[in-house]
Formats: sequence, structure tokens, C-alpha cells
Amino acid sequence: MSAASCLLSEDQFLCSICLDVFMNPVSTPCGHNFCKTCITQHWDISPLCRCPICKRQYKTRPELHVNTFISEMAAQFKLSAQQEASRSSSSSQQQSAKPGEVPCDVCSGTKLKALKSCLVCLASYCETHLEPHQTVSGLKRHQLIDPVMNLERRICLMHNKPLEMFCKTNQSCVCVICSLSNHKTHDVVPLKEEYEVKMAELVKKEAELQAMIVKRLNKIQEIKDAVQLSKDEADRELEGGVQFFGDLMEAVERGLKEFMEEITEKQRRAEKQAEDLIKELKQEIFELTKRSSEVEKLSRSEDHLHVIQNFSSVKDDPPTKDWTNTRVRPPPYEGMVVRAVSQVEKMLNDQMKILFEGELKRVQGYRCYVTLDPDMVHPRPLQHNRNDCRCVLSKQSFSSGRFYFELDVDKWSTWTLGVTREHNVKGEIKLSPNNGYWTLCLCSTGYVVSTEPRVSLSLRSKPEKVGVYVHYDKGLICFYDVSTAALICSSDCSFTEKLYPFFSPCANDGLSIHSSSCVIQ
Repeated sequence: MSAASCLLSEDQFLCSICLDVFMNPVSTPCGHNFCKTCITQHWDISPLCRCPICKRQYKTRPELHVNTFISEMAAQFKLSAQQEASRSSSSSQQQSAKPGEVPCDVCSGTKLKALKSCLVCLASYCETHLEPHQTVSGLKRHQLIDPVMNLERRICLMHNKPLEMFCKTNQSCVCVICSLSNHKTHDVVPLKEEYEVKMAELVKKEAELQAMIVKRLNKIQEIKDAVQLSKDEADRELEGGVQFFGDLMEAVERGLKEFMEEITEKQRRAEKQAEDLIKELKQEIFELTKRSSEVEKLSRSEDHLHVIQNFSSVKDDPPTKDWTNTRVRPPPYEGMVVRAVSQVEKMLNDQMKILFEGELKRVQGYRCYVTLDPDMVHPRPLQHNRNDCRCVLSKQSFSSGRFYFELDVDKWSTWTLGVTREHNVKGEIKLSPNNGYWTLCLCSTGYVVSTEPRVSLSLRSKPEKVGVYVHYDKGLICFYDVSTAALICSSDCSFTEKLYPFFSPCANDGLSIHSSSCVIQ
């Protein structure tokens, strides 16, 4: 290698994205260099504009200019490397054929490495014995290819002619005589033409595989970001919980321990889920990378027959999973401190009231503009006739994020309040999450939560106004007594469809009601 290239290592001229010598190198404000095309495409597909090396993030995409100094140095390095490779290639042409290399068929004694194979002569030649094919007019017309083994496989066994044509009808390689006889009525094209078609498909396939790899790498980053978000929320909850329980001294040490174990376990499960998904994604990336390498290797071949014969083995994608709807849902932490403090409620009434008021004020920040007016349900006192029972169902639905709404329930002796995924609420309604109902009921036997199995509650006082808070993405629903700023109950759920605020004043047993609908905005 030249003196200039000896002073500089190859790594100094490689783009960290394409791993090749710089092409139109540009420098980012943080001082790192990339090919202009590479960094532009990277930022086009990335949700964040940041340096791939130091991860520095930019609010706006920097304006990039070609670094002429690095560009000139890279060009000189590439030229020097090419000259060195040329000299190495020239010096090795007369070397003996190594195991796995194609030997010259003419050499006697020590077999030299073949440079070309002739499809007409069905022989491979070293540099010396190849000379007649380059100087003799008759031999100049012979078709030369890169040296290959088993040249007889490239000859038609029936006519002893080179396989120069491709029958699209039978998807097989044939000689010229075959194309004029047995395949006369078939769609037959020159081997080179089919080679170009297959090469185009290989290029497309390689691009598809690379896109799939990038998509999965982005999914890994998305999962990692979700885990980090979960961890940040967990840290915030832990900080508040530790501070609160620290003030309670020895009387609440057990409650503090249980609180920390529960939230840590939820975070551990979230991280375990993420680790499993990342492991599966990495395995798919490995398989896709392997297939991409096979496609790339085949796409670089100039051997028409070799490409066609091996095309079917790489044209199909390896088995992969559709990751479009895969998400890592951070576990819900809302209300955990509330549930822990309730265990020592008798000792902490004042502290709990302050805590509940803060909690309710926070979720009230997600109040939505949906009105459930009980007078729309029934303008007169509720009758015992089942046919008179009606439900209020909002036209507005929710399929992400958080929302909160309140309803005065003090005028009703029985009621059912919550959310439902069913827009049609006529007829017999089975109140359970399996049927798409997440509700709190006041029935003849008391307060009941429509979980599986249902849970009966014992409340200190009868709520006059009930607030409903839903965190759709984390699968959480909470019911609050707005007057006392107390949490009535909360449940971990799994929401997959649109949710509609729902209310019914009908008599019920906590399990089902029989109603006709009244849809309002």
C-alpha cells in the first residue's frame, strides 16, 4: 500500500452506517462524519434526528455540506487501495490452485489457478493457457465466464450444446436446438435476458430484506423507549411512595415493603416482556440478515446459470412475525399508593384525604366533553316495569389515551355506571369485561364491581357524584367518590376496541340489566 495509506488506517475512511469508504462525506455539528446519502436516509426513516454515533439529538435537521478535505483524502485512500488490490491480484494469478479453487485443465504437473472457463471448450484455463482464446480469431468467439467447476452441467445432455436459452414455460435452461424442437411452442428467451430479470428481482428482494431489518431495528428501539418510559414512571411513583411511607415510621413499614415489591414486580414483568420481544426480534434480524447475505452474494454473481439455479432458494422470505401491532404496554401505576395507604386507613385519615384529593385533581385534568344526563334516561321516578328501563350511551368513543367524566347519582336508588365497548345496549345486558362492560353498580345488595368474578364493596358513605377515570393504553379504570375525593375501586383491564361512557338507572343485581338504549352526545 502507498506511503499515504500506510499512515492512515482504513477505519478512518469508513462510514459507520454503510461500512464503506466515504462517498460525499459530510460532518454533523457534533463532529462525526458520514456519507451524505447514508445520514440523510437514516434521518428519513428515524423518528428522531440524532447522531448515530454519540446519540446527540437535534431539534431541527442540520444543514449538511460535503467536507471537501475528507472527500479528497477518502478518494486518495480508495485509489491507493485499488492499486494495491490490483498488484496483489496480478501477483496471485500465477499461483497454484488452492483447495476449493478451479484449477487449469491444461496445466501438467502443478495445476495453476484458472482465470476463465470456456463454455464451448468445456475447459478452464490459467493466464498462460487462456492466451489462445484472446488472440486466435476462432477462439475469440467462444463464451468465457468466471472459472467454475462441473462445466458439464452447463451442457445439454441431449444435444451436447451450451445451455444458452431459458424456457419460461417449463422454468428450465435449454440449448438452442431444444428451443427450436421440444420447446418450439414455449416462451423461450436468451439466458442473459432471464438473468437480468432474476437480477432485478434479487435487487428488489435485497431492498425488501433490508427494509424489514430496519423496521425491526426501529421496533427494538420503540420497545426500549417504552421500557424506559415505564421505568421513568415507576421511578416517579417509587419516589413519591417512599417519601410518603417514610413519614409513617414503623407503623407502615410493612405497607411500604408491599408497595415496593408490587411496583417492582410489575416493572420486572414489563422488562421481561420487552426482553422476550427483543430476543425474538433479534432472532428474526439474524435470519433476515443471513438471507440478505445470501441474496447479496447471489446478486453479485455474473454466472447466469448459477443465479437462475439458486434463485428459488433465496426468493422467499424466512418465516417472520408481523410486528405492526406489537406493543409493550407499561404497567399501570396509578392508584398503587392509594391502595397501599388504605391498609392503614384508621391511622391515616387526614393523610389519605390529602392524597386522594391530589389524585382526583390529577385525573380530573383528563375530563372529556361528554355529558351523561340522567334526565335523558327517564324524566320521572324509575318504574319497576323492566320495559321502562333505558340506558344512556355517549356517541363519543375513545380508543387511546386517558379520559375522565363525572355523573350525579344521588337521585337514583339503583344505577350502573362505567364504560362499554358495545354500541348496542338493548335487551338483556350481561355486565362483565368478557361482554365488554367495565362498570360499578349500586343494586339491592350494595355496590358491585363487574369484574371476573364480581366484587362486592362496602363503602362508608353513599356517593352523590361518581367520577370515572380510564387509562386506555395501560388498561386501567378507576371509580371515585367525588364528594369525599376517595377512590372507590380500580381495576386492571384489557381494552382492544372503542369505549363508550355508559349509564343506566335500571334495577339490577350487579350481574345484568334489561334495557333499551338512549344514545346522546
